[in-house]
Amino acid sequence: MHKGEDMILRKKPLVIATLFTLAGLIIGLTISSHFNFLSQSYSQDVTISKEAIDILSKTDQAISELAEAVRPSVVNISSTKKERSSGTDHPFSNDPFFKKFFGNAFPKKHQEHKRSGLGSGVIVDEKGYILTNNHVIQGADEIKVKLADKREFKGKVIGTDQKTDIAVIKVDAHDLPAIHFGDSDALKVGETVLAVGNPFGLNQTVTSGIVSATGRANVGISDYEDFIQTDAAINPGNSGGALVNIRGQLIGINTAIMSTTGGYQGIGFAIPSNMVKAVMDSLIKKGKVVRGWLGVSIQTLTPDLANQFNLKSNEGILVGDVVEDGPAEKAGIERGDVILEFDGKEVKDITTLRNMVADTIPDKEVAIKLIRDGKPKTLTVKIAEMPTETQKLSKRFENQLKGVTVENMTPSLKKNRNIPKRITGVVVTDISGDSPTAGVLRTDDVIMEINKKKIHTINDYEAVVSKINPRENILFLVYRKNTTLYITLSAD
Repeated sequence: MHKGEDMILRKKPLVIATLFTLAGLIIGLTISSHFNFLSQSYSQDVTISKEAIDILSKTDQAISELAEAVRPSVVNISSTKKERSSGTDHPFSNDPFFKKFFGNAFPKKHQEHKRSGLGSGVIVDEKGYILTNNHVIQGADEIKVKLADKREFKGKVIGTDQKTDIAVIKVDAHDLPAIHFGDSDALKVGETVLAVGNPFGLNQTVTSGIVSATGRANVGISDYEDFIQTDAAINPGNSGGALVNIRGQLIGINTAIMSTTGGYQGIGFAIPSNMVKAVMDSLIKKGKVVRGWLGVSIQTLTPDLANQFNLKSNEGILVGDVVEDGPAEKAGIERGDVILEFDGKEVKDITTLRNMVADTIPDKEVAIKLIRDGKPKTLTVKIAEMPTETQKLSKRFENQLKGVTVENMTPSLKKNRNIPKRITGVVVTDISGDSPTAGVLRTDDVIMEINKKKIHTINDYEAVVSKINPRENILFLVYRKNTTLYITLSAD
């Protein structure tokens, strides 16, 4: 090998390295230049005008002021329930061998434990009245209310209404920051709303959204449904909290969500403020909810039914039956009539008519427009109070019968449950999990006697049960599955 060739070979790695360095420098400069170009382009694309920033700033400020104004009116509600469970401390109580010979003869031990729940409430009167959901405080032995300023009070139940899931409680305080009611009937889809509550126990949480729909019914949450639907985030713990409009007015009580996961999925429901206020006023003034009653059975007018009745459309609600001596019969309403308007308002469906009648003050005269035999007709009906026999008694007694809900025996109940005519009493419609009667009484039992005193109505039931001592044994005479039997409930 020649000396010149040797020098070239020795310098070859250096040359290659130099070439790679130059190539890297060129690529780096190219990429840097490209990114600088993109950066400049991007900076130019995201330039926000002063007008836009001003609008957004004002929007932010408005929402912030709104939240600050309504938050003090929303409270945290925690409820505690005492539940009893039966068991035994005997070491062989669960041994199959001993159970074979001795069965359940081992001495039982009753244990009590507490179950807690969290929810929200809204201060609606400076004297201490607070609105919440019935399911937030139902069956509670103790209710604690925590205000936005961290003060805590013991809550007292003023009244509850299962049919709308509304409850009114009161705290011993004055000059509280009460919220103002808005007109929920004036709400329009698309309006901005805020939901304020305590989801998952996180106090004073505010979420925003819009009104997604109004008049939602047939959701299966309560008997009287006319919900406001919103996409403002509502989660467990928001129940009983406030849904407010941009004026800071209460337009709904948040009550439920539609979800496949148990958490927020964009569909929440609130009870409209107009319904809430009517229920609240009735509970505070009369201790119960007074509802209007028309005295008819109604059904949806399908196209086939409309054709059979020679109607041009399927608008309105068909009267299937009329209660004897009820307001409708006295006014001249007949089976087969199609109701189009009630008190000047269009009747769109069964739920609409039912809610309108229930919200009507008893003794008020209203005009009902209907169609009979294809001809329009207007009748004036004097609305009556819903009969007591169609109501339930769910008062919580502080004795062995706490947690038991009973209902008067009606002809329809007797017919549906095949109860003989000779049987009289009240029907058990619900038993809470913490009730001492759980496992003794059953739903659909007819309580005929309590401690040998005859029971005919819920008034009889209340009069007898209210005098029972918490440690007193109880003797029932009940009708169950085609037979009558005596049942005892021990206070041990």
